[in-house]
Amino acid sequence: MYLRLFAGSFFLAFSGAMMPGPLLTATIGAAARKGPSAGPLFILGHGILELGLVVLIFLGLGPFLTGTWTFVTISLTGSCIMFYMAFSMFRSLPKLSLTQHTTDARDYRSLVGTGALLSVSNPYWTIWWGTIGLGLLLRAGNAGFFGVASFFGGHVLGDLVWYTAVSVTIWRGKRLLSDRLYRGLIGLCGGFIAVFGIYFFISGMRPIMEGLS
Repeated sequence: MYLRLFAGSFFLAFSGAMMPGPLLTATIGAAARKGPSAGPLFILGHGILELGLVVLIFLGLGPFLTGTWTFVTISLTGSCIMFYMAFSMFRSLPKLSLTQHTTDARDYRSLVGTGALLSVSNPYWTIWWGTIGLGLLLRAGNAGFFGVASFFGGHVLGDLVWYTAVSVTIWRGKRLLSDRLYRGLIGLCGGFIAVFGIYFFISGMRPIMEGLS
């Protein structure tokens, strides 16, 4: 039973991790700058946040996650975070070079924090945990603590495998890039982050405008 829960959660998470989103876009940009550890460190922050969320769900927070004003608040806050990240990426473009590669402790902490921040700023991540994730957690809970642990372990491992593969691929592909193409890649990632910010802003404003009409 535990193996079935683990495997099912792994493949569900793996298929979801492959879908484009802010975290994947940021991983591509960070891996080119920081190295193959970017993906695993992002997922560490992502996983820590999810672990806290799982605990809160079992404490009864699940219905709150799907509330309209929760969605609006996260959407609008998330859009501001996305806009700031995109601005920071664009601002750094003139100074970017493939010879830059820092791996001190501050970089590691920054990547872990960014992974958590990108997750919590995505309203659809919260909705997933408040609906699909909640249902899967309750089912896993029927098998007790080890059932929940198997589900959560498979979920995090699925994310970790995919994001590690993306980071390693981007880092190894750096040798094929010139500084100009490298800046273009980072600029493209910044553009996608800005698009996600616009999308989150529109999504958050829609319930407000509908309430006013």
